Amino acid sequence: MSYTWHLYVMGAIYVLAGIMHFIKPRVYMAIMPRYLPNHRLLVQLSGVAEIGMGLGVCFPFSKNYAIYGLILMLAVFLLVHFYMLSEKKASAGIPKWVLWARLPLQFVLMYWAYSYL
Repeated sequence: MSYTWHLYVMGAIYVLAGIMHFIKPRVYMAIMPRYLPNHRLLVQLSGVAEIGMGLGVCFPFSKNYAIYGLILMLAVFLLVHFYMLSEKKASAGIPKWVLWARLPLQFVLMYWAYSYL
């Protein structure tokens, strides 16, 4: 698929999401599963990854690598979504129905990225 405006929109969404990891790190640390070590470092690394892959989809030489990375990252983030469903404190006060609705959204986001390969 060629480079279209919505590919750049997708990239911008991930760049902004990655930046938020540094602006509001506590929000992300609160939803990290307890069994993962060093929450601050993981939040920072995932923020850098989102920024890098968001930028990466905008250039022909890195687009496919970034897309595969986004799909993998979204799959890994499913762990966080399930954790938020299982732990009241990690749900951050978000209603259960919204947390459930986010699960299929992950697959929609994966498909959106995949559609540019």
